[in-house]
Amino acid sequence: MRFLAIVSIVTVLAVTTSAQAPGAKPKPAPPAGTKPAPAAQATGGKTIGNLAQVMRGILFPNANILFDVQSKDPETFGKKQEGGDASSTFSGIYTGWQVVENAAIALNESARLLEVPGRLCQNGKPVPIAQKDWAPFVADLRKASAAMLKAAQSKNKELASDTTNDVAGACENCHSAYRDADPRCTPK
Repeated sequence: MRFLAIVSIVTVLAVTTSAQAPGAKPKPAPPAGTKPAPAAQATGGKTIGNLAQVMRGILFPNANILFDVQSKDPETFGKKQEGGDASSTFSGIYTGWQVVENAAIALNESARLLEVPGRLCQNGKPVPIAQKDWAPFVADLRKASAAMLKAAQSKNKELASDTTNDVAGACENCHSAYRDADPRCTPK
């Protein structure tokens, strides 16, 4: 199976590098000291997914990996599975505490996606990034996920389990104000 994965990666790399225009020159690096473009600028100011899709695709699955630390031994995470589907083929590549670290990093890094101007909620309303509580909610997510990363790096199950309460609290604070409100994504 590992051989198949390596062959697949090499094939993708060969196809993508040969598909580049001949003689195409890479863009020059930005001058030293300049800030990289925000995500919205990098995509031309347009978002692809709405807030619910970002939550369901990134935050929800990774938060639940962190919550699993409360009831499961992280050393068992990511163990090799049998089968021919993608989940089975790539299982066992990242295992144990690294799975928990990666989930904490995904939450932390995805916090910036919650601040991208122009993103819409599932109901078509703009994400309420201008509301006075939005930035503190996002900051709480960053703080809790950074603490979870440190707990995972320490490989201390009790500390990691306790720290999931901070993650859950950060999620709940925002959800009670915006997800559970009727209509959703509308400040109270």
